[in-house]
Order: sequence, then structure tokens, then C-alpha cells
Amino acid sequence: MKFPEMPYQRPDMDALKTQLAGLTKRLRAAGDYAEARSAFLEKDKLERHIQTLSSLVHVRHSIDTRDTFYDAEAKFWNTAMPELQEYMQAWTLALLESPYRADFSAEYGDLMFVNAELELKTFSPEIIPDLQRENELRREYEKLLASAQVPFEGKTYTLSQMSPFKADADDARRLAAWKAEGLWYKEHQERLDSLYDELVRLRDAMGKKFGYGGYTTLGYYRMGRNCYTRQDVEKFRAAVVKYLVPVADGIYRKQAERLGKQYPMSFADNALQFRTGNPKPQGTPDEILAEGKAFYTQLSPETAEFFDAMLDGQLLDVLSTEGKQAGGYCTAFADYGVPFIFANFNGTQHDVEVVTHEAGHAFAAWVNRDRVPLEYVWPGLESCEVHSMSMEFFAEPWAPRFFGKDARKFLYSHLAGALTFIPYGTMVDHFQHKVYDHPEMTPAERHGVWKRLLGVYMPWMKLDGDIPFYAEGEGWQRQTHIYARPFYYIDYCLAQTVSLQFWAMLCADKEDAWRHYMAYTRQGGSRVFTELLANAGLESPFEESCLRGVCVKAAEALAEFDKTGVE
Repeated sequence: MKFPEMPYQRPDMDALKTQLAGLTKRLRAAGDYAEARSAFLEKDKLERHIQTLSSLVHVRHSIDTRDTFYDAEAKFWNTAMPELQEYMQAWTLALLESPYRADFSAEYGDLMFVNAELELKTFSPEIIPDLQRENELRREYEKLLASAQVPFEGKTYTLSQMSPFKADADDARRLAAWKAEGLWYKEHQERLDSLYDELVRLRDAMGKKFGYGGYTTLGYYRMGRNCYTRQDVEKFRAAVVKYLVPVADGIYRKQAERLGKQYPMSFADNALQFRTGNPKPQGTPDEILAEGKAFYTQLSPETAEFFDAMLDGQLLDVLSTEGKQAGGYCTAFADYGVPFIFANFNGTQHDVEVVTHEAGHAFAAWVNRDRVPLEYVWPGLESCEVHSMSMEFFAEPWAPRFFGKDARKFLYSHLAGALTFIPYGTMVDHFQHKVYDHPEMTPAERHGVWKRLLGVYMPWMKLDGDIPFYAEGEGWQRQTHIYARPFYYIDYCLAQTVSLQFWAMLCADKEDAWRHYMAYTRQGGSRVFTELLANAGLESPFEESCLRGVCVKAAEALAEFDKTGVE
């Protein structure tokens, strides 16, 4: 079934609650494993249907946040999901206490019980109103950004549509674009501050209701961190500062030389990688998708079948339009066994990276679409990001098809960008730990923390106050994950470190690299992150040697890269 044809009707909440309660009762009353398994499979089917309905609303509301019907449905689900969580928890308790737990583990593995134990630590009926309010605050933030109309050169643009101007090769125009966007954020500063302030205090209160002393422990449980701790993340951040920040700093010093700029550079100048302009994809959005189809057709039989299904089912919405939510993501409609890609094409290299990054997520979901239970389709978020970030590197041989004359620019900037991204992403994580360790901070104090961390993780950024918002330590407010998914962002950094291992493999043997990729991907969510890596012959990013090793190889490749004619 094609995406536009997928039906949606608001479910009867009382009926859903009755169904879930009935299945829980059946599980507890099961006389043998066959009866328990029957209830388990019916609950899994019901959960797939709930997920499909909520995802349909999420996607259609994202596509046009002005649509009054789906706006109302988004409000409904923001209220409904926390209420259903109480019934899901009752099921989880029954499953954990089932006398047939060993039978379930033998057939489905023990990870679902590990995750169930974590889930119990994240929910209590007492916090239902808090969860509902959190959902509304997230939604308000997303709608605020989606509503942005930035005046520039006599026209108005969305935040996504401003991206090409912010990377324009003309210095004056590029700086003007950064200032124009920064001014929009400054004009909405008070609301951005108050939204986040309420979110922080709300989450802190939830953590304290569980007896965790604050939000951070609850946040780790909510992220499903089942094989590493805060201390592991702190060690990773320290390794980033030790090994990667110096490499990234060298990249930006070379960039300043190419541009004829004084180091450190402004936000606007750091955004321009080459004096002749950043790499741009060639062709229309339809032509980019056609090249994506060619890439996946040639990569493997599995990817060919997958991308054909995505195009045939109209399972991509990638144009940047009025009222559309910013950013991009991949989700799935479990009833139909298909993923969906949401994005905002804006004429930059980001457009190609959507076709590879988000489709990396989607391919993993496609490969594992029939896994039971539903939670085994997707692994943890850090594991999911390995699928996407690594797929970007597998697409590099197709750069001439995607970028034409800018292919060499792209190849350099893609590897350099992987290295320079990790310090930024790690800084996002460090910032959030500081915030939730000190929820009493004022908005001004939070901005001060961000500004200080910029000096640690991104010393190449000139903080002279010339560009509103960004140069004043407030740029974190454009990072939607900080508002919507606390502690998510380090997942990208861990995954990028793993993806650089795939890049190194690709340099040596493409077929062998693909075998490792498929060995990793075929496991779905059936193992924890570190086990997925070990089973695919990959090193854990929590090992200091991992980050040190990929830094050395990538830095050498960049130093040897021939940039003649593209600078």
C-alpha cells in the first residue's frame, strides 16, 4: 500500500486499554507456554498497530504542521501514549514474572527482558501528567521552528531554506544570511528560553519522583542504555578532546588558509569549506532520487529491492515546503512492514546525505521488518546511527553521479565533516549533562555553559558577537534533540566513530566491508550495542584505541588528499 493510501482513524482509547488489560490477564493465566506465547504474539500485533497509527499522525503532521486535522491528532497522541504506557507497564510486569520466561528467552532471546527491566525504571502512573506536558512542550518547540519566516533579500524563507545562503561562496551574502537567521532566533529568544526552562525543570522533577536525585539517571534509562554507563560516555568525551579536537582543529586551520581568513574564523566563514563554494548536488530532487536508486541497485540485491519498494510506495517526503517541520528522520509503519523517510532538501550536499543516511536507517528496518517482538526490529539509537552514517561512506564511489564536477570536493568534505562533527556532537552531550546536573541554572547561565564548552570542543569558532545568537553562546537552541530527545546526541558520535571503521575497511576491500556491514545490520535489535559490534568484527568506540586509530588513518587520508583545482 502506498503511503497516501494508508488509512488513519483515531482509535478508541477505552477499547485499546481493554485489549491490553485482557492480553495481560491472559498472559498471567496461561496454563502452558503455548497459551502464553499466543498472548505475546497478539500483544505484539496490537503494538504494531498502535505504532502505525501514531507514526502516520507524526509524519503527516510533520509534513504540514498547519494541517488542523493532524494537529488535533498529534495532540491526541501526546495525551494518549502516556496513558497507554500504564497498561504497557502492567504487561511488562506480567512478562517479567511469567513462569515461562525461560521458554520466551529460548525462542526470542533474553534482551527483551533486559529492556523490560529498564522500562520499569522509566514509568509510574504518577508521572502521566508530566509526560503529557513534556509532549506538548516538544510539539510547541517543533511548531515554533517550523513556523519560522526569515526575511532575506526581499523574500522570506524557512530555516531549512536558509541553509544554501548560509554556505554561499560570497562572503558578504553568507554573513548576511547567518545574521538574518540569527536575528529570527533572537526575536524568539524569550520563548525558546522559557520552553527549555520548563522542560528541564519538568524532567528534573520526574527523576526525583523516582528517587534518582534528578533527570540524568532517568534519561539514560529512557534512552535504553543497556550496555554502557555515564562513566563510559565521560571516557569517550575525554578521548574526543585528546585525539579528535586537535585533528579537527588542524582541518579548520587548513580551511582558513584556503579561504584567506584569519584563524579562528566566524561561524559564517567556518561554514564555507572551499573558496569556490561547497559541494553541491547536481540535478533536481527527482534526479537525486533517481541516482539514489542507481546506487542501491548496484550496491546489492537486498538494497535494490528495498529502494524500489520505497519509491513505489511513495515512502519518501523530501521537499522543503511551507509549514513543514525542520530536520529529517526515518520511522516505520509496522502494520505494513515498511519504513518512511522525512527530510527537507535544500540544494546542499545534505540532500544526497539524506538519500544515504536516512535510507541507511530505512534499509536496516526493511531487513528486519519481520522480527518478533517489534522492539527487535530496531536496536538502540547509537546502534541505529551506525546503519545510517556507515551507509554514507558506502555511497562515496557514486559521488561523481551525485555531485558531478564537485565530486572531489564532496569526498574531502565528507571525511573531514565526519571528523569535525564528533567534537560538536560530544559538546551537545556534555552540555546536557551540565544542564541536568544543575537544573536550577538560569537561561543566561546555560548560554554561558555552551559558550565555555565551545572553547573546549570547537576552538576554531570565533566568538566575537558579530553574528546574533550564534556568537553569544545560544546556538544550542537550534539543535532539536536538546529539547526533544535529551542525551540522544552522543549516539551520533559513537556511531560516527564506528562508521569511520567502515570507511577504513572500504579503503582496503569494498566487498569485505559490505560483508561486515550486513553482519552488523542483519542482527536488528536482537543484541546490545557492544555485542552487535563484536559479532560483526568491529571495535567498540568505548575503547580509547578505537578513536585514536580512526583519527590517525583519517587525518593521513586528508593530508594526502589532492585538492588541486577544487580549493
